[in-house]
Amino acid sequence: MKTYQVVGIGNAIVDVFSTADDTFLDLMGIGKGIMQLVERERGEMLYAAMKDRRQAPGGSVANTIAGIGALGLSTAFIGRVHDDALGRFYAQTMAAEGTDFVNAPVPGGELPTSRSMIFVSPDGERSMNTYLGISSELGPDDVSESVAGGAGILFLEGYLYDKDKGKQAFERAARLTRAGGGKAGIALSDPFCVDRHRDSFRRLVKELDYVIGNEHEWTSLYQCDLSAALEQAAADAGTVVCTRSGHDVVLVRGDEQVVVPVRRVVPVDATGAGDQFAAGFIYGLATGAPLEVAGRMGCVAAAEVIGHFGARPEVEVMALFRKAGLV
Repeated sequence: MKTYQVVGIGNAIVDVFSTADDTFLDLMGIGKGIMQLVERERGEMLYAAMKDRRQAPGGSVANTIAGIGALGLSTAFIGRVHDDALGRFYAQTMAAEGTDFVNAPVPGGELPTSRSMIFVSPDGERSMNTYLGISSELGPDDVSESVAGGAGILFLEGYLYDKDKGKQAFERAARLTRAGGGKAGIALSDPFCVDRHRDSFRRLVKELDYVIGNEHEWTSLYQCDLSAALEQAAADAGTVVCTRSGHDVVLVRGDEQVVVPVRRVVPVDATGAGDQFAAGFIYGLATGAPLEVAGRMGCVAAAEVIGHFGARPEVEVMALFRKAGLV
């Protein structure tokens, strides 16, 4: 069995970036600042409308795992891509960046590799239009017992709950990791995802070792104000993390509560801020850092990624940790 310090499971999506102003978003009927699922025909139309496209391997948890791999931990990602140009690009790029993409691209079938058309506004907001393609078929058979069972920490993507097979894959991976002595946690993904799966997520908060969400996701989960939501979450979960865009991060573990200040950064592109916060935090968790230090690591990683175009770091985040006195 090959063991990994951190394993992620989620949608393997090629991110395609373009800049767009609010007028363009309104004209195209694109909701600003949120992720919307689109059908294949609309996805192809939006793709054709993008100017000066750039592409990179993406998907929320995949971005996090890549960030952790860049910090030097052994990482793997469980996802599903088609054996087409985008799928091969995805698998090869993940491997080149230091994360094992453990499932080979799938030949045959009609569904292409998933892609997300991301329109970045001048204020840094990103409007994501995601065609899930073959990612929607991720299922329990894609979860290797040797990979999930050998994970020190497993990170799960809440979006997987949108499909029954994804939910089954998710739960199999978590069960195998915890049976092997590892820890499993989840990103709540977005408030609309929480709305769709509130009962399941409330159960998961009680069963998993850590849960990461932003203030809107936590208030949606418990349908109350943030203070009451975090109080309930702290009673339910092992470790609770609440990010608040541009404001202090709150982390709770049992009776311990930590508030980590955030350094304000003018966003160039907010894509990946939450993903890289998770990367820094989970790196701290995996290396036994105190809760406050893990939270500060998350903030440093998030600040780096919003300062440039794209969802993954462009500088060595470990050097930023050293500069901040975190390692």
